[in-house]
Amino acid sequence: MDITESKLGIRLLANEQCCDTNFPDFLSEANVSHIRRFHETVPDYRSTPLVCLDALASHLGVGKIYIKDESKRFGLNAFKSLGGLYAVTRVICRELDLDIKQVTFPQLQTPDVKQKISNMVFITATDGNHGRGIAWAASRYGCKSYIYMTKGTAQSRVDAVYAAGAEEVIVTEVNYDDTVKLAAKRAEDCGWTLVQDTAWEGYEEIPSWITQGYTTMGAEMLEQLGLEGIQKPSHLFLQSGVGSFAGGILGYYACRFDGKPPITTIVEPVNVACVMESALAADGNPHAVAGIQETIMAGLNCGDPCLTTWHILRDWSSFFAACPDFVTAKGMRTLANPLGKDPKIISGESGAVGLGLLSLLMERSELAGMRTQMGIDQHSVILLVSTEGDTDPTGYREVIYDGKCPVPQ
Repeated sequence: MDITESKLGIRLLANEQCCDTNFPDFLSEANVSHIRRFHETVPDYRSTPLVCLDALASHLGVGKIYIKDESKRFGLNAFKSLGGLYAVTRVICRELDLDIKQVTFPQLQTPDVKQKISNMVFITATDGNHGRGIAWAASRYGCKSYIYMTKGTAQSRVDAVYAAGAEEVIVTEVNYDDTVKLAAKRAEDCGWTLVQDTAWEGYEEIPSWITQGYTTMGAEMLEQLGLEGIQKPSHLFLQSGVGSFAGGILGYYACRFDGKPPITTIVEPVNVACVMESALAADGNPHAVAGIQETIMAGLNCGDPCLTTWHILRDWSSFFAACPDFVTAKGMRTLANPLGKDPKIISGESGAVGLGLLSLLMERSELAGMRTQMGIDQHSVILLVSTEGDTDPTGYREVIYDGKCPVPQ
């Protein structure tokens, strides 16, 4: 495969292995429609805003820009609870022999149910948002959770996980992938349930449930676009760590649009781009990026692709992009300082990289070849997701107020 690298350090890879026949059936409407119905029974549930940025679209020279603001999800400042809650609920339904397609959240809140599951313990590893979602989900059912967090985790993220209901938070001295191994070992030793948002051989069922949980967001976005008279966006930007979220949304759209999803770009940090590196290997298999890598995009700092979603990204993505930190910083500042009547969006380091990439593609002459290759023009309807708010308030202020990670001139 040929990779294009700009002087700015942004890398773009066109996917030459696209396959429009290998449908991810576990993400089809028939297999996930019940999930949104379940989410809708949760008292705090509401569709998060899909924000139209008309002034920015006009400035950048594209038709429309829509961005989903997941900082409003369940009061947790990030999207991860969609997958975490659904997976924890599936585990509980399996324990109680209940039909997940029929159950509602209030039915699982009765004293009798809570007494039956009171000894269940959930454990996971996280860079922040997923662990917060699992702690929140477990606490809603009266269960304990233990959350392992990666080396260098901001104290604000640790505090947020405790506030969501975690019994204990353990900050390790290793990277995300090794932290996952520590959590998995403790789950095995203690007989607890590991609810991890990445998969490996022999551990695939629960991660697939988490991925399915994210389809609620995908359904919301299509419904909201429909109200704008748009049936399908032309372009979709999805950020990726292990790829569970990106694979969930892309796989769902591949099924919903009968094998013709939007032109989709998977966006990663440049020094921990495990999905791009796997695509570059061109052998059809996922490949890891080893070691402790530095990036402000903490939620995307993952070295091993998720086994249950890698094949979706391999088969259905149009492009893979790897971005230096200044790209997401650019996106954060753009959303925090809107043009015209566009609303302000507080987007964190892992939430704004897609918007930052789009802005630079359209503004910088040295990236003209990339935007032409991607087919972005004045008619394009762009869909993005801001997956988190200011989950690290100090880091957010450093980018917005102090100009951390400026764009090279």
